[in-house]
Order: sequence, then structure tokens, then C-alpha cells
Amino acid sequence: MSPGSGRPRQPSLAQLRAFAAVAEHLHFRDAATALGMSQPALSGAVSALEEVLDVQLVERTTRKVLLSPAGERLAVRARTVLDAVAALMEEADAARAPFTGVLRLGVIPTVAPYLLPAVLRLVHDAYPDLDLQVHEEQTSSLLDGLTQGRLDLLLLAVPLGVPGVTELPLFDEDFVLVMPRDHWLAGRGDIPREALRELDLLLLDEGHCLRDQALDICREVGRTSGALGTTSAAGLSTLVQLVGGGMGVTLLPRTALRVETERNAQLATGSFADPVPSRRIALAMRTGAARQGEFGQFAEALRKELRKLPVRVTAP
Repeated sequence: MSPGSGRPRQPSLAQLRAFAAVAEHLHFRDAATALGMSQPALSGAVSALEEVLDVQLVERTTRKVLLSPAGERLAVRARTVLDAVAALMEEADAARAPFTGVLRLGVIPTVAPYLLPAVLRLVHDAYPDLDLQVHEEQTSSLLDGLTQGRLDLLLLAVPLGVPGVTELPLFDEDFVLVMPRDHWLAGRGDIPREALRELDLLLLDEGHCLRDQALDICREVGRTSGALGTTSAAGLSTLVQLVGGGMGVTLLPRTALRVETERNAQLATGSFADPVPSRRIALAMRTGAARQGEFGQFAEALRKELRKLPVRVTAP
């Protein structure tokens, strides 16, 4: 108890950092080196934390350091507190100076290889002080990361229809039919959607939103998922290789076309007649995010950068 306070003292951040470092390294010298402080100062900070909490956190021996059962549980809590403080400081940095600090961007696999060059070019040229960190994951994982605070901004296909998530549309892009070069639809520019009822359509694995979009298109023309083959692939590159091997046809977003097909002479493409099946790509953020103004500016700058691609940029 602090003199005259009438209530328990609170641990300091310095004490929590010292304990977290010891819990990570299980060695006082290594933990002190990691924090850039002396070993006696580190040991004193951990002892002070034990006194404040009235709990023994570590068992000290001549050779090593062990966490007590209470120490193991409280180490997790200490790391959570320190991570929350770091997030607080990042938000404060962003509020003081937009487009600085860390931006954790999540991207779906069917977008990342084709749009990241434009995103990275924009950040390099316009926002050199922004520490962009990219995470490629499927949609469900990205949304979990956004709502839990692990990610700040997502680049993915919409609509999502998720409460608490705001979408910033970037562009629409058409789907193209990719097929073997000797296919009867090769090179056509007026393929009716209804042709998808009879084709051997290859899809991505479960969990990819592009698979769901392809299935939606099939349902629109009266084809059920039960009428599709069992062959699937984990990525677009593998899917295209299967097409080149004569196993069927597939749908590719137009932004992926050049990367995935230009080096394979066994492939041909065809375009759909109106109404052309398409998808919409957007940025997504937590509704009411502290950096929502900054993210809106980022979306507008990215729209201008994406005009160089075969897409229809949307209005903000």
C-alpha cells in the first residue's frame, strides 16, 4: 500500500516490460540485453512487480530462471497489456501524423499477386514514412484479424455484409473464361453465361471467395454445385496449369490474366457477352476506426493508381 493512498499500488510499464522480457528469455542477462538495461536494474524491476502484485513470479536459481505457475499465467496478461499500450501509441502517432507508423494490410490470395505492385508503388512514392505490413490470408481469416485488431485495413472482394465493417469500393473487374487453345470457345468475345451450364469448370478450394463467386455465377445460369467436377486447386496458378493440361476451363479475374496466362502457349481466353460476370474489389476497415479519414484518402489515391489496370474504377 502506498502511504496514505488507501488502495493497492499499480505496476508500472517498466516493471511489466522487465517481467515480460524475463518470461520470454528465461534468463536475466539476455532479458536485460534485449531491453538495453543493466541486469541489476532488471532484477529490481521484477522484484518490485512481485511486491506490488504480492505474488512470486519467478524462481531464481544459479543456472536459470523458471516461471512460477502464477508467473506463467500473469506473463500472458503482461504481454496483452504491453501490446495494448503499443497499439495505443501507434494510434496516437497516426493521429498526429497521417501516413506514418505501421499499417497492417490484409489481402486475399486472388488479389495479392496482381494488385500489390500498384499498392507498393503508391506507398513507396506517396507515403515513404508508412510502415506497410502485408498479410495474405483468406477472407474469413482477414475479417477475424480486422475485428480483433490484428489487422488495420483489408483489400478483398465485396460485398461482405459484416456488421461493424465499412467498405471503400475501389473497382469492378470482369471475369474471363480460360480454356485449352483448341477449345471450341477459344478467342470468342460473345460467350453467353449459359455456356457455363455444360463446361467442365475448375474451381479453387473451399474458403476462397473467388470459388464462391464462380458458384454464384453458375447458380445464376441454372447450374448447381453438385454438377461440378471434384478437381480443385489451392491457387490460381495451379488452376491455370490444370486448364492447360486439358482438364477443363476456369474463370479468372481480368487483373490476373496477364500474370497467369501469358507464358503458357497451351491456353486461350474468351470474353463473355453482356451482362459480363464481374467482381468488386474494395478496402475494408472497422467502422469508426481512428484512422478512417486516412484510410479514405488512401483509397482515393489507390483508385488513381489502379486506373492503369484493366478495371472500372468506382466513384468514392
